[in-house]
Amino acid sequence: MNYILYAVPVFFLLIGLELLADRWRGLRTYRLADSLNSLSAGVLSTTSGLLTKAIGLLTYAFAWQQLALFELSADSLWVWLLAFVFYDFCYYWLHRMGHERSILWAAHSVHHQSEEYNLSTALRQTSTGFIFGWIFYLPMAIAGVPPLVFLTVGALNLLYQFWVHTRHIPKLGWFEWFFVSPSNHRVHHAQNPVYMDRNYGGVFILWDRLFGTFQEELDEEPVVFGVTTPLRSWNPLWANLQVYAALWQDAVHAESWWDKLRIWFMRTGWRPADVAARFPHSKADLSQFRRFEVPLARPRQLYALLQFVLYVLGGTWLLGQEELLPLSILLLGCAWVTFGLYAIGTWLENRAWAGRLELLRLLLNLPLLGLAPQLGLLAAPANAWALLAGYTLVSLLALILLQRQWVAPLRA
Repeated sequence: MNYILYAVPVFFLLIGLELLADRWRGLRTYRLADSLNSLSAGVLSTTSGLLTKAIGLLTYAFAWQQLALFELSADSLWVWLLAFVFYDFCYYWLHRMGHERSILWAAHSVHHQSEEYNLSTALRQTSTGFIFGWIFYLPMAIAGVPPLVFLTVGALNLLYQFWVHTRHIPKLGWFEWFFVSPSNHRVHHAQNPVYMDRNYGGVFILWDRLFGTFQEELDEEPVVFGVTTPLRSWNPLWANLQVYAALWQDAVHAESWWDKLRIWFMRTGWRPADVAARFPHSKADLSQFRRFEVPLARPRQLYALLQFVLYVLGGTWLLGQEELLPLSILLLGCAWVTFGLYAIGTWLENRAWAGRLELLRLLLNLPLLGLAPQLGLLAAPANAWALLAGYTLVSLLALILLQRQWVAPLRA
């Protein structure tokens, strides 16, 4: 069972309730562009995962079949309980190394780039974590945890982590001695020096207390969310590539071939001495911290929001149909979602060429509709294609009406 698919409506319901709580309490924990960027990263992650998750699953299944030391039964309750705790232990080390090693931080940094902290941040996930993430769960396969149990407890672990991404829930007393809470996870998302690289647990905070990485949220030190090298973009593609690009640039500039290789696996923030001398990085000053913002008229914001809804629906449909669709359709669907989210990010950044890119995005729906019979896409409900055609026409009309705003100050 795909628990994440069934959880999607609940996620958005809870986000709506948090927005109501914001208004009731007079807080402002959401900004439209930031939230759309977080949700876009989430849609991109789940969609690309249709193509990449097989790497981890096949590797785990092979290790379980060939290397398992014990025959554990999925019919035993104690196996499920053991697996749930074991998974979180493995997750702790994956998460910790995701902060402490450059190549792993390149993947995980996506989740930390938001300068807000709300339930939409929980859905801000990487699209490249599949490259190395599977390694940390191999001990479970070797111990004999069946793949079905592994997949289920992994989904439950991820679902648990959703609710801790909020500023509306205070400290929870004794609960925080054993479990990850909103308070100690706020610490994890901070860029304050006292909070950085702390509280890695997914469900249990006991690992942090045991291995010396726990930090309590302090009343005298308000959390500043985000990363010390800010993304400064609303583009989910760049969000996934930013740290890789910086590492690649430093590797190219390094004179030593040894440095070119080891930079990827060194502790996060390490740079070759010659590169650091020629291309120094300035330290972040939290007293001067300003959240990234791009002025955008309300009608254009609303347009971006409505366009994004289509990609939520499209990504959810792909997620629900993955077992029925051939690889070619999944590839096409992923490309459609990726390009659309890129275009929305460009629109939110008010780029000079955003209007032209948006026009291209809408026009590309027409050949998609024309190719539908040849690709077997008409297996989808006929009214879905009628809705796509109608959506494209309405969006084109809306784009024409918004054209007069393109002469406003643009962010080049």
